[in-house]
Amino acid sequence: MEDIQNIQSVYFVGAGGIGMSALLRYFLVKGYQVGGYDKTPSDLTRSLEAEGAQIHYEDNVDLIAPCFKNPATTLVIYTPAIPDEHAELSYFRANGFNVEKRAQLLGFLTRKHKGLCVAGTHGKTTTSTMAAHVLHQSHVDCNAFLGGISKNYGTNYILSEQSDYVVIEADEFDRSFHWLRPYATVITSTDPDHLDIYGTKEAYLESFRHYTTLIQPGGALIIHQGLEMKAEVQDGVRVYDYARTSGDFHAENIRIGGGEIYFDFVHPAGRVDNIQLGVPVSINIENGVAALALAWLAGATDEELREGLRTFRGVDRRFDFKVKTDRMALISDYGHHPKEIEQSVRSIRELYADKKIAAIFQPHLYTRTRDFYKDFADSLSLLDAVYLCDIYPAREQPIPGVTSQLIYDNLRPGIERHLIHKEDIVGVAQKRDFDVLILLGAGDIENYAPQLTAILSE
Repeated sequence: MEDIQNIQSVYFVGAGGIGMSALLRYFLVKGYQVGGYDKTPSDLTRSLEAEGAQIHYEDNVDLIAPCFKNPATTLVIYTPAIPDEHAELSYFRANGFNVEKRAQLLGFLTRKHKGLCVAGTHGKTTTSTMAAHVLHQSHVDCNAFLGGISKNYGTNYILSEQSDYVVIEADEFDRSFHWLRPYATVITSTDPDHLDIYGTKEAYLESFRHYTTLIQPGGALIIHQGLEMKAEVQDGVRVYDYARTSGDFHAENIRIGGGEIYFDFVHPAGRVDNIQLGVPVSINIENGVAALALAWLAGATDEELREGLRTFRGVDRRFDFKVKTDRMALISDYGHHPKEIEQSVRSIRELYADKKIAAIFQPHLYTRTRDFYKDFADSLSLLDAVYLCDIYPAREQPIPGVTSQLIYDNLRPGIERHLIHKEDIVGVAQKRDFDVLILLGAGDIENYAPQLTAILSE
């Protein structure tokens, strides 16, 4: 897909996905006719409808509006989560429509604009959203397609009429990021994941190596120190490394206290003193360094870097404080990989060293639980109490013998542990047998956040 000049309407199969909806909004703002299908209504799909999208919730070709039935003028975008036997997707494929994956459309945008991309097993949503905010409030500005809802903007999407930069979260699932052609990219981490797709750790790391070959000459790779992967860039691509306290980009003079975090940002040409972290949890020092590195390379000034990070308000479900009082905290976090959970818990432990910290964890996918149940148990054993829900299946069918019991049985001795169902979650909050409660997981556990917030705010 090199050109969309003949396109008048865009149809999204899986319109309510967090990444899909950002692209849907791009075409709405650009004045195209936009519609689509999603399995169930949500706050997000209702917002999209209010903004002008025509969305329905039954897989039925007859419900597709006439304006989306001309192959010459309609672009169809689908998400890999849609099964091949989906009736509407089958209709478009059988009738000569231009049918593209979401990732292919993002790739088009990185050829049309200068793509500032963030890849990695974890940290990419927070880092890309930070970078987008820092740039958007600077003179550089940017477009952005994010994997989470920015609390600064209440959306996962930023549009600029004048900036040639586009910030994109580079997703390794289904090798989607191989469609991108970044101008500059951060790689935060390469802890193996999605082994249902990749099969082996080696194949996962190879996928990241291939991604680095796609960076455009004149651009840059900013890679976290110590990753197992081998980078391979084209001639003319600058390579930098970063970490919390070492590398071409890093933090110095870190001050943590009184609920605030400050540090000095060191870059290859100097330093920016007294950066205040808008979301003061320690893992965000490293995320902040990576985001500032992208913004610095794009031309943001020292004061714009400082102001951008200070005013960053975070991302829904990423260290998302729902309740924060002297006696109680409720945090919602999307963490669904063992390393993410470990980093989240360590950061929360740093803030609440002397408190009883409990988590309600909903494992995401049978394959991920099968592949990493011992690692999940190790990460969750950093808590004082663990409430394990049933596995959220998403796109998968059950695997015999793979349940939350696998994690439960491998938790370290002395950890308070409970196997629960989703309907027990409210009761956990009502008992208040904790000082800090974390809702952990990428499934539908977040649906309970409003109820828990009400209970723990009383």
